[in-house]
Amino acid sequence: MVFQTLELINEFIWGHISFVLILGLGIYLSIASRFMQVRQLGKIFSIFFSFFQAKTAKTGIHPLKVFFAAIGGCIGIGNVVGIVTAVQLGGPGALFWSWIGGLSGMLIQYSEAYLGMKYRVRNSAGSYDGGPMYFLPHAFKVKWVAPLICVLLCIYGVEIFMFNVMADSISVNWHINPYLVVALLMIAIFVVASGGINRVGEVCSALIPIFILLYITMALWVIFQHATELPALLRSIFQAAFTPQAAQGGFAGSTVGLTISMGLSRGAYSGDIGVGYTSVIYAESATDKLQRQASMTIIGIFLDTFVICSLSILVVLATGTWHTDLDVALMVQESLALYFPYMHIFMPTFLFLLGYTTILAYFVVGAKCAKFISPKWGPTIYYLYACFALPIFAFFNATQAFVVMSLSGAALLILNLTGIFLLRKEVSFRLTDS
Repeated sequence: MVFQTLELINEFIWGHISFVLILGLGIYLSIASRFMQVRQLGKIFSIFFSFFQAKTAKTGIHPLKVFFAAIGGCIGIGNVVGIVTAVQLGGPGALFWSWIGGLSGMLIQYSEAYLGMKYRVRNSAGSYDGGPMYFLPHAFKVKWVAPLICVLLCIYGVEIFMFNVMADSISVNWHINPYLVVALLMIAIFVVASGGINRVGEVCSALIPIFILLYITMALWVIFQHATELPALLRSIFQAAFTPQAAQGGFAGSTVGLTISMGLSRGAYSGDIGVGYTSVIYAESATDKLQRQASMTIIGIFLDTFVICSLSILVVLATGTWHTDLDVALMVQESLALYFPYMHIFMPTFLFLLGYTTILAYFVVGAKCAKFISPKWGPTIYYLYACFALPIFAFFNATQAFVVMSLSGAALLILNLTGIFLLRKEVSFRLTDS
């Protein structure tokens, strides 16, 4: 009953308030920047490759390590499992609204990262501290907004949904005691997260690229097998984005409002749009070229929404698994298993790596926020909360864990997007050549 109520609240917030904020601010920033996310995409990728030649500075973290640490949080289980729930509940049209959210989210996240770096401060560890707790007080002109945003980021930083999916996938597919899986995962998280964003960036840059390329290749192969069906499939996506959908198979049907809500909320969740997490990580970049570093968020959203999320949804739509009674965590796995062997080994491994890097990135951000609230007691209380929440929610239904994350993300989004709008004139969209 409690989670049903939370789900209704979540649907209302994402279907009405967050919907207006994401689209409204996204359209405004797109017009203000002359659609930089589309017009300058080629130059942004050029900037990305130029960072491979950047030298390590004395203060801050290498720009590429920062990018991969942020990508570690952005590209995760939400791209494979979380985004599929959008279709399971909202129908095929949810993919269209996740695209709209992605286009808006590119500039929202750019602005968020830019402001996080603009208002950052040096710390005693030889790096920087920044993020919404530093720029939101300038927007709202009140001091209480900083600790509030930090508390919400601490809740968001303990990623109970992805931890739930990881633990379930590993224990079910590999037949390992779930209690042992939970214990080992927690140890793995705490050990690496203690090294901060620099260590997380090293781990993410080593683990993510290879498995993402494998996943993209397999997904494209499955879609290629259904190439003749793609035109009709794409038409159904656009039609379903604006019309109610009738029940079919395991799909219960949906209204247009639910389709919009699912597409935007799952898309925003998978891409961390407006949450503030990205700006905390980007603030530690060693570069002083704020626009160039902030533009990397556009690549992140592009990979997240328009590549991995889209492929995940197209795979389950093309193979028809989206309207079966399969658990959402197994839909992509079963779709790929129709064409590739050993998916019961590959997918748990893939979900583990994606979930692990995401949880690490979130966890480090939460720890920084806890330290901001109380340098002495904040980190200890934060770790105790993680020790309680992770194992408890590992045995809840994945949808229930997602609702908690989605609600905390919605609260963060409302505060951050309002703050970004108030500081909109301080954001520069001019990409320098050096």
